[in-house]
Amino acid sequence: MLIGRRLGKSNLVSLFDDASRLVAHGAFCRGETALDIEGMLKQALLKRGVPVKLVVDNGAAYVAQTLQGICARLGIVLVHGRPYAPESKGKLERWHRTCRDQFLSKVEERPIQSLDDLNARLWAWLEQVYHRSPHEGLDGQTSLARYQQDLPKIRSLGPQMSKLDALFLHRVRRLVRKDGTVSYQAGHLDVPFELAGKNVRLLVDPHAETVVGVENDAGESIGQATPLDALANRDRRRHKPDPVVAVPVRSPNAGPNLVEQVHAQDYGGQED
Repeated sequence: MLIGRRLGKSNLVSLFDDASRLVAHGAFCRGETALDIEGMLKQALLKRGVPVKLVVDNGAAYVAQTLQGICARLGIVLVHGRPYAPESKGKLERWHRTCRDQFLSKVEERPIQSLDDLNARLWAWLEQVYHRSPHEGLDGQTSLARYQQDLPKIRSLGPQMSKLDALFLHRVRRLVRKDGTVSYQAGHLDVPFELAGKNVRLLVDPHAETVVGVENDAGESIGQATPLDALANRDRRRHKPDPVVAVPVRSPNAGPNLVEQVHAQDYGGQED
């Protein structure tokens, strides 16, 4: 369709509740990349809670390790549909047909200057029309009413809400070199020197393509990563962590006996 006087191609990406046919989130995107899918999932979580299972197809964007990692951190079971099995996507195909027939066919192109304009109209139509219209597959019940029946079963983000951005950061595994640096995108980053020789995971903001932290395999933060200044690094004095010194543990019987000490204090060392 025409967007800002230009004929542009866009893809409708949707996350769809199987039981109620409710669209947890959907948007028109220029492509269908892994970042597009991750963005859809993040918005769906904020709107409708955390699903138990996410069923997707086998396209490149859906088999990306980044999506698998995000689902694992959120406790979502990621399932890939069977290849060449269109019957497994029948409900979603029906939704796309409804969107074409009842939404896109009625959109006036003149005020659409960008995908943001188009998506703003899509979201208004979803909430005010599609979710509130009787659905044949639900025996005349609306998608919203059917979805609300399952509210007690829906898992909210809860404490994960405050760290949702961090959960969606990409993880890139790296081995820390002897000089306390790691390689990333044809450059090097400085990490805590005590990590030298260890495997770490860099936390990457996929939109800014910058590393924002370092964590271990348990998901615990273990420091920051900063761009390496090669000149400063040349003269930098690096210090290995101080060795742990074993402190000898005294035997329970070593030294003055506590019982005898308090006895001497009370009786002044006098015996009967």
